[in-house]
Amino acid sequence: MEALVVRKHGDPTLSLPSDDSSPIFVRKNQPIPEVNSPTAVKVRVRATSINYANYLQILGKYQEKPPLPLVPGSDYSGVVDAVGSDVSKFKVGDRVCSFSSEGSFAEFIVADESELFKVPEGCDLVAAGALPVAFGTSHVALVHRAHLSPGQVLLVLGAAGGVGLSAVQIGKVCGAIVIAVARGYEKVQFLKSLDVDHVIDLSHENVTRSVKEFLKARKLKGVDVLYDPVGGSLTKEAMRLLNWGANILVIGFSSGDIPVFPANIALVKNWTIHGLYWGSYRMHRPGFLEDSLKELLSWFGRA
Repeated sequence: MEALVVRKHGDPTLSLPSDDSSPIFVRKNQPIPEVNSPTAVKVRVRATSINYANYLQILGKYQEKPPLPLVPGSDYSGVVDAVGSDVSKFKVGDRVCSFSSEGSFAEFIVADESELFKVPEGCDLVAAGALPVAFGTSHVALVHRAHLSPGQVLLVLGAAGGVGLSAVQIGKVCGAIVIAVARGYEKVQFLKSLDVDHVIDLSHENVTRSVKEFLKARKLKGVDVLYDPVGGSLTKEAMRLLNWGANILVIGFSSGDIPVFPANIALVKNWTIHGLYWGSYRMHRPGFLEDSLKELLSWFGRA
């Protein structure tokens, strides 16, 4: 089968995969993974997403560092191609989605049946390939950690990225008032098409001024939940907009700058700061993650 292989750590954006200097290349004769246990399921991959974590993985800067050579992985969707002798939940031809720390950037992947989720009929299988990681992160963060409720104000930084877009959409499902921050005309227009309540273009707007004007017009006091996959100076600016008792969701640091939170202000304003590494739920609370993805798929099926 064909697969994308990481042969060395490095920046994949600096050269084409066909160049010998590239850390990645397409291998035409990668061995097809075998159904290696009674509960294993082989899936023909239809779609797999590319997340920022994959980029960090190829750079060698991700939290988890599997040995090389490596076929990267993330969330994916596909059709069941073969099943182990004890598999009871799935049959050949079923449409499924899942996530993996490695291996999905290939034509086939093998997973235990406990790790797979059936994609509801009528749902776009390609879209399902981007559901588990980005939408799973935002669902756990907003619904289970911050307990986002109707009428609360949600501020999403990096709103045009994968997790940002998922946070915006889940925020709307929860009935929140959503403020989205992005950079560039096309991204802003796309966010407006999602009926976001207020969109800020970082390329020419001041976040503090724009948010305060919007809140004043709506007769609102401040931001109740900050969803932050960006970090850096933008986090510091956003903290000035938070209400007493606000929830801060630390999702990542795409800016490359890890912010420092003032503990004294968090104390006085009774803020709750949540660090959220979604992948660790698979190790520590797998049942919780399963319930989260099932609810997401039920929403997806009704969309």
